[in-house]
Amino acid sequence: MSIVLAILAAASTGYADLAAIDREVAGFTGAEIGQSGGAMTPVDRRLRLAPCASPLALSWRTQNHESVIVQCGDPGSWRLFVPIKRDLQGPGGAPAINRGDGISIAVNGDGFSVAQPGEAMESGAVGSWIRVRPINAKPNAEPMRAQVVRPGLVSLPLD
Repeated sequence: MSIVLAILAAASTGYADLAAIDREVAGFTGAEIGQSGGAMTPVDRRLRLAPCASPLALSWRTQNHESVIVQCGDPGSWRLFVPIKRDLQGPGGAPAINRGDGISIAVNGDGFSVAQPGEAMESGAVGSWIRVRPINAKPNAEPMRAQVVRPGLVSLPLD
């Protein structure tokens, strides 16, 4: 289905075709939804955007390619920010935690969470496992492996 037909079909329902927006983002990034470099998730299907008679304008929001701006060219229309899935090895990807960073090490169990300060022994993207060392550890202590949750935070689940 061409973009023009998708726009016309959406116009008959009164809302923009969100699947067409997903396809445009995939074409712009060169990666499908959920793949490294592609949109993290499809555009939220609860959105009720006005149909766009103009072609969509897509651009990177930052130099790090963390999100794509999707904008309807109609005067006074809408603009979306679509987050991009980034892996450490992905194009333009950057680690969430770098070696030597000060971090919080959270130990999570059933119904509790305890955190202590630490240091990252290696770099890693969100979701990856890296070696970390608590600040109060002995100098010759073995580093622990923890999962990167977000910049500055790693987690050791006790499940």
